[in-house]
Amino acid sequence: MAGGGFATASGGEFEAKITPIVIISCIMAATGGLMFGYDVGVSGGVTSMDDFLKKFFPVVYKRTQDSGLNSNYCKYDNQGLQLFTSSLYLAGLIATFFAAYTTRRLGRRLTMLIAGFFFIGGVVLNAAAQDLAMLIVGRILLGCGVGFANQAVPLFLSEIAPTRIRGGLNILFQLNVTVGILFANLVNYGTAKIKGGWGWRVSLGLAGIPATLLTLGALLVVDTPNSLIERGHLDEGKKVLKRIRGTENVEPEFLELVEASRVAKQVKHPFRNLLMRRNRPQLIIALSLQIFQQFTGINAIMFYAPVLFNTVGFQQNSSLYSSVITGAVNVLSTIVSVYSVDKVGRRLLLLEAGVQMFLSQVIIAIILGVKVTDHSNDLGKGYEMTEMVWKRHWLWKRFMDDDNLDEENGKGGKGFDPHSQL
Repeated sequence: MAGGGFATASGGEFEAKITPIVIISCIMAATGGLMFGYDVGVSGGVTSMDDFLKKFFPVVYKRTQDSGLNSNYCKYDNQGLQLFTSSLYLAGLIATFFAAYTTRRLGRRLTMLIAGFFFIGGVVLNAAAQDLAMLIVGRILLGCGVGFANQAVPLFLSEIAPTRIRGGLNILFQLNVTVGILFANLVNYGTAKIKGGWGWRVSLGLAGIPATLLTLGALLVVDTPNSLIERGHLDEGKKVLKRIRGTENVEPEFLELVEASRVAKQVKHPFRNLLMRRNRPQLIIALSLQIFQQFTGINAIMFYAPVLFNTVGFQQNSSLYSSVITGAVNVLSTIVSVYSVDKVGRRLLLLEAGVQMFLSQVIIAIILGVKVTDHSNDLGKGYEMTEMVWKRHWLWKRFMDDDNLDEENGKGGKGFDPHSQL
């Protein structure tokens, strides 16, 4: 399979305890989400800091200070500034293809370790950047880390977790993404007040905390039984399975993993099989969920939150604390879903989030149409708060989309990674 991993046939319950090694491994692995979230949240904050713009984007800074330029959009219309943000995600996209190979051949654990090294290298270059080239190279390394971590971590979590809590532990990755975004927003809010022109270095440098946690975690955790069996280490895979399940009675699950691995290896052309008629409904559902998720525009909000809020009329302080508030709401919404996903199901949460998102987007469209122009400078606090609330509804849809890919394909069991299939 493209991203490594395989699905079991029955998806039934096996004897398993929630062991400390599973909890610790999942927490350490999910720091990959923390790193990704921090990278998402920090970029918009530093690009709204005057000292950062002065050093790397002086043209943009001059525009922001030009009272005669009556266009919020044109102030930030700069290809170099967009490259600073987009280089991370372009690198992440390309790195995903290499991560698919390492996840399959080297295992989930080593792939997470590679991601950690990329993250640390990127953080060092960004925090010490002296010119735009150094800054972009650092972002590219961070993007490579994102590609490797996002490939390996969700797969690791789904494979190591017992069936009855798999949904909650899978969302642990998304929870850490939202915590990372909130942490970045809080850091940006504080470092923006630092005098001396080095606050942005603190914002970029503190990404080293989750990067270090992920690297240390990858050194400490065990690889998954699925990965070991997939690579032919049957005895070691069975031994690890006994450790993580906390029982000696793992024979039924072990045999199912071995059989699933054998069947998966017989698939010679996985991408060609995806296009076959019998797989078309699942393929359309998987693609549609991801495409329409992106079309909500939430990624642009998260990447450029302070700058975007500023351009639609938020005052400077409002744009910063509004990012903090939306980050906090995202975290709270994720916690609610972690608790409820295995109780009420993915489908109900997805439907509820979709309805809320539709109504909220209609309200925001009306506000923007009535109150916002290209030269707005005071949207008003009531409108500001209303505009922020809608983003929490997107979050529920985000990870319900990913979880529903498992459900639609009947592979919510061990080793199915929707990202690796597309």
